[in-house]
Amino acid sequence: MTAKDGRKRKMNSANTEGLFRIIQSIPSPKAEPFKRWLAKVGYERIQEIENPELATKRTRALYKAKGYSDDWIEKRMRSISIREELTDEWKGRGIKEHKDYAILTAEISKAAFGVTPSEYKKIKGLKRQNLRDHMNDLELIFSMLGEAATTEITRNRDTQGFDENKRAAIEGGSVAGTARKELETKSGKKIVSGKNYLPDKKVKKLKSNQSK
Repeated sequence: MTAKDGRKRKMNSANTEGLFRIIQSIPSPKAEPFKRWLAKVGYERIQEIENPELATKRTRALYKAKGYSDDWIEKRMRSISIREELTDEWKGRGIKEHKDYAILTAEISKAAFGVTPSEYKKIKGLKRQNLRDHMNDLELIFSMLGEAATTEITRNRDTQGFDENKRAAIEGGSVAGTARKELETKSGKKIVSGKNYLPDKKVKKLKSNQSK
């Protein structure tokens, strides 16, 4: 890997799953709290598989604990549902690679907001955080419109393969883009913003926790 001095150096590394396996193999009593936590998370995951409603409840509770309002949480949960509906369509239409999902998502965002998700995150000063968790109501609404429109176009045209789905993504995002521009013209205010939905203190705390 490339070190801070720019030189390539050999080093031990592991992904998240690998780190969890390492923790499980540590015989020290000091690792017991982590092992208990892993067991608890695993048990909760099994519960959610058996009863998906539990996952929704836990997600709502997590957002509530972070300081989001009930109205915002409702929109965010709806946006998750719309996103899942779209990705399910893509899965059944020949989209398999993770990079292809990212490209299609970027096309929707560019058409809807004029920026890709990575550019949008820079505008908001985000790094690894989830962009939509930092959107305000209108940003979420236009995100949902772009993806819902893409889903509708995809189904009606029975798009297949990457190229056809890319065209549908651009057109679906354009539906939201047209609506956004019209609102911006009539309201005199830009939708894309560097501001965060949460009050500044809560945003800083949330970003700090997510970066740990």
